[in-house]
Amino acid sequence: MAAGKEIRGKIKSVENTKKITKAMEMVAASKMRKAQDRMRAARPYSEKIRHVAANLGKANPEYVHPFMEINAAKAAGYIVVTTDKGLCGGLNTNVLRVLTNKLKDMQTQGLGAQAVAIGNKGLGFLNRTGLKVVAQATQLGDTPHMEALIGPVKVLLDAYVNGEVNAVYLCFTRFINTMKQEPVLEQLLPLSAEVLSTHQAQGSWDYIYEPEPHIVIDDLLIRYVEALVYQAVAESMASEQSARMVAMKSATDNAGEVINELKLVYNKTRQAAITKELSEIVAGAAAV
Repeated sequence: MAAGKEIRGKIKSVENTKKITKAMEMVAASKMRKAQDRMRAARPYSEKIRHVAANLGKANPEYVHPFMEINAAKAAGYIVVTTDKGLCGGLNTNVLRVLTNKLKDMQTQGLGAQAVAIGNKGLGFLNRTGLKVVAQATQLGDTPHMEALIGPVKVLLDAYVNGEVNAVYLCFTRFINTMKQEPVLEQLLPLSAEVLSTHQAQGSWDYIYEPEPHIVIDDLLIRYVEALVYQAVAESMASEQSARMVAMKSATDNAGEVINELKLVYNKTRQAAITKELSEIVAGAAAV
């Protein structure tokens, strides 16, 4: 029964794997609710500051912030938000595919690229592709902290202000629902009325600034970028836990099917061995 022993070993191995995937599914389900609550709590602020920034771009103020100016640099900057860990289905693959397609389009136009990597998976991908990584933020844990994001993102913002890049794009995964997450690539800078046209209200806008326009606008646009990056990380974390829960549930179900198939093969093998032994006994008795 060497074959039967080998099959029993396989069954035991798959059962141990099933226990692990089931535990990971339950952990992801627990973290998913907290991540979704955090993401939904941040959405109203990020949407509101989008509207204000869009209206500001339409107002044509007397002071023009560098983020609202267009430069002629021959490179673009990308903030790439991925996960630190794997086992979350095609989540990272989808968002990195969108980034790759954009990079190919930029390459055909003769434009270079540099990136800020948020998450281990994106950092590893960018290093493998040879893209210039100017800053990184990894091991963020289950809760995003603005302090850990400001430094790396500021490197790319300073590059835009200094004229080293002509645009800054944010690449992340938007949470739709537990079963669906959507990869997104959106332009952060330059901030123009055309880019934010979907967020503008009808009519013209004008503002009275207190104390001074440059003080208010400088702080507002910094908050605008920070809010959108934080929201992108929160959306990515909620998507990660949802995708991991679904992936681990699928793995657990598949492990159960494999176990049933192996048990069926084991029973058939055991039955065949018993039948063979009985045949040998009967044959021996008949010979006597």
